Amino acid sequence: TGYYGDGLNAIIVFAACFLPDSSRTDYNYVMENLFLYVISTLELMVAEDYMIVYLNGATPRRRMPGLGWMKKCYQMIDRRLRKNLKSFIIVHPSWFIRTILAVTRPFISSKFSSKIQYVNTLAELREMIPMEYVHIPDSIVKYDEEKYIKRRMRTSCLSNDPEMTSVEQE
Repeated sequence: TGYYGDGLNAIIVFAACFLPDSSRTDYNYVMENLFLYVISTLELMVAEDYMIVYLNGATPRRRMPGLGWMKKCYQMIDRRLRKNLKSFIIVHPSWFIRTILAVTRPFISSKFSSKIQYVNTLAELREMIPMEYVHIPDSIVKYDEEKYIKRRMRTSCLSNDPEMTSVEQE
């Protein structure tokens, strides 16, 4: 959690990699209580506008919240909290997250949909928000670095490919 602007605007960081495994026998109970904790914390912290940064990287599929849980969360959030949310930033979005949001878009308000932003790297996130008060878990930093290395390797492999080079020159 951090703040931006005049100090009243909260940045809520939510790392999905720390969510419980869906194979737990008490998974629904844990997720229900986690949601209630998050909402009560938001109500205490949010005086003005706020943003949520959802760190999706380094999260195995079995730890990602389900569609039903996300829908319930959205419906239970107080109108004031929904109205004061200025941005919902998803860092390292997977195809699964993008698909879920695309499928649910008709069922959520267009105002909320317009607040969703995808960010592929922590460098992009740094360009959008002040990071001095935002803690990014080490596993996410490592994931970002590994993803960046893979992207650079892919790019350099493509640029060294004689067929790609000849296509680029045409």
